[in-house]
Amino acid sequence: MAEDLPSFALFKEEHVQLGIHLPHIGHKAGPDAIRRAAVQAEELGFADVWVSEHVILPKAAPYPPSPCFYEPILTLTWAAAATQRLRLGTSVLVLPMHHPVPIAKQLATLQCLSGGRVICGIGVGWLEAEFAAMGVPFRQRGRRMDESIALLRALWSDDPVSFQTRSIVAEIVEMRMQPLPSSPIPIWVGGSSEKALARAVRLCDGWHGSRLPPDQAAPIIRRLRRDRPEPGFAISLRTGWDGKDPAELRDRLAAYREAGTDHVLAEPADREIEDWLRTVEKISRAAEK
Repeated sequence: MAEDLPSFALFKEEHVQLGIHLPHIGHKAGPDAIRRAAVQAEELGFADVWVSEHVILPKAAPYPPSPCFYEPILTLTWAAAATQRLRLGTSVLVLPMHHPVPIAKQLATLQCLSGGRVICGIGVGWLEAEFAAMGVPFRQRGRRMDESIALLRALWSDDPVSFQTRSIVAEIVEMRMQPLPSSPIPIWVGGSSEKALARAVRLCDGWHGSRLPPDQAAPIIRRLRRDRPEPGFAISLRTGWDGKDPAELRDRLAAYREAGTDHVLAEPADREIEDWLRTVEKISRAAEK
């Protein structure tokens, strides 16, 4: 298992950790940019680095602003090779859009190659056209999500493995998938709908909320702490920052801490890599004060 990185001073008392998104989206993305950002994050003391996912997008889609997304698991493998201690998270894999067997294989391999640093963040997705391009029924994504979580866990722990599927086309009877992960891979689920929160409580090791201000996140955190009080259940919030007001960011990070989160993922808004790296430095300074 990877060693814990030192926490920033702002978060030290409450054991809250801070992660940073990697620049793997848009024209700033590239092998050198991703490597530089990962190395910088480790040197600055961030706990982890994160990636997002879109596979294919409609030409006229208003969001996301760029169709250029480096594939998330391969991107994290590249970042893992350049670092020693950073955890490696997905924010998020659109799990029901994929067949879970190759996803399980890829993540298990990354867990072994990285020395146990993977966090598997997952979500149900929202872009129907992307599901159609992948040949996956959009309206079944909730059922596919739940079944995929169970299948991932079986593939990562049972050897040989047998698993009866209902929503996913697969025949898995007395089969073997090696290597098994070198250590357990935590699964954090995204989304703030009732179904997503129930899924976090029933099936997952943590909740990874996105772009909720602290006052909106607080009641969700209280509910999750009530239903999953064990210390090992992680609560994470993803938040964006335009780099313009460090005092506002510092106050926001403190508010997330006070609301009870374990982890915050910060995502710079910059479109040029040099600006992105400067913003990451500002985020680290804001968290230190």
